[in-house]
Amino acid sequence: MSDRLMLLDSASLYFRAFYGVPDTVKAPDGTPVNAVRGFLDIIAKLVTLYEPTHIVACWDDDWRPQWRVDLIPSYKTHRVAQPVDDAPDVEVVPDPLESQVPVIRETLTALGIAIVGAAEHEADDVIGTLTTTAAMPVDIVTGDRDLFQLIDDDRDVRVVYTARGMSNLEVLTDEVVFAMYGVHARQYADFAAMRGDSSDGLPGVKGIGDKSAATLLAAHGDLDGIVAAAKAGGGMPAGQQAKILAALAYIEVAPTVVEVVRDLDLPLGETKIEPLDPKQTDAAEALAEKWNLGGPMGRAIAALAR
Repeated sequence: MSDRLMLLDSASLYFRAFYGVPDTVKAPDGTPVNAVRGFLDIIAKLVTLYEPTHIVACWDDDWRPQWRVDLIPSYKTHRVAQPVDDAPDVEVVPDPLESQVPVIRETLTALGIAIVGAAEHEADDVIGTLTTTAAMPVDIVTGDRDLFQLIDDDRDVRVVYTARGMSNLEVLTDEVVFAMYGVHARQYADFAAMRGDSSDGLPGVKGIGDKSAATLLAAHGDLDGIVAAAKAGGGMPAGQQAKILAALAYIEVAPTVVEVVRDLDLPLGETKIEPLDPKQTDAAEALAEKWNLGGPMGRAIAALAR
């Protein structure tokens, strides 16, 4: 089997698991475990379908880094439950899910899956760094379009896109991204910066939508080329030129917010998938009994052992 690294956008997946499995599923002590069980089944399905040899659960150590907020104050503002001084803001997370996140981390550790985060950075930045430094093909599992910017056909970097649900997974290559948006994956960050993204609180360039952004990128290559053409006064309709020039302050900072970081110094341990030894299996099964994870834990163990 050829080596292949799978990078899990963990928060994206455990939110999906939480809303995909009824919250009536509980542990013996009454704690909801629907997200934990769903997350384990997601892992079992992904490993079975795509047969990675290495896997990392990438973590949001800071889901809303201050350095991004300093550049664009509206960044993820609508998802802040409580501002916190000198610490990451508290994100809006349903209480029944919040209590399950530590259990998810515990189960990942029991399965021998590395959990990697970075201070003052999002999971996207961890994924960006691990993708950039990987010496093997990469599958990025996410429901976040921002990570389309990492797709690279030459290096066999794909996105396994979960937005339509785990029963309708899509494997995205550069060709697929171009068919969807009219831009190449390497242009996606500039495309997203221009058209904006309400889910991340990015205002975009007023009056520039998907079609206009794609047309401008096709003509000028990247955001720098678009700005240069607008300042030179040629190569685009007067209306688009005026919109670009009016948004120069935003355009100056937006790429730093939208582009994932690719050069973090990460404490990366063992990522190779190995079958659990008898002691590890006993510990995982004990954890499954404690939290009522029997079937999903068994399926995850079996998938990782293949």
